[in-house]
Amino acid sequence: MHKTRNSLPEEQRAKLIELLNRRLADSVDLMLQTRQAYWNVKGPQFMALRTLFGQIAHDLDAYVDLLAERVVQLGGNADGTAYVVTRRTSLDRYPLEVANGDGHIEAVATVLASFGKHVRYAIGQATDLIDADSAALFTEISRSIDTWLWLVEAHQQGAQ
Repeated sequence: MHKTRNSLPEEQRAKLIELLNRRLADSVDLMLQTRQAYWNVKGPQFMALRTLFGQIAHDLDAYVDLLAERVVQLGGNADGTAYVVTRRTSLDRYPLEVANGDGHIEAVATVLASFGKHVRYAIGQATDLIDADSAALFTEISRSIDTWLWLVEAHQQGAQ
């Protein structure tokens, strides 16, 4: 770890850095999976879904930066390379064979829900480590993911 005057004890910071880097890997993976949907969606809902997926990816890019910056603030190295992300992500692989809007809606909704679960768990972990700032960051991300999940699922629910 890098030297810092951050008041959190080093042992706590090391645990937080590991937690943040795991969610960083998930965030990068989720952003790329959402971009996969954005690039490849087809069908009658093309424009609406492309716009939605693009907005989600844009928000995720901001959260990737916030998570990485928090790691560095605590004295760690942000591990965001493709090599590390593919080995550390807890998210399932995106189904590359998907082409139509409904398939992308299902894939994006599934991965958003999975990521949301991991982020909500991270709120409690950061709280247990007495880091209100990281817990607040995870809470902000969780609220955003729940909103995006709601908007994506609304496309499914309208078709049922």
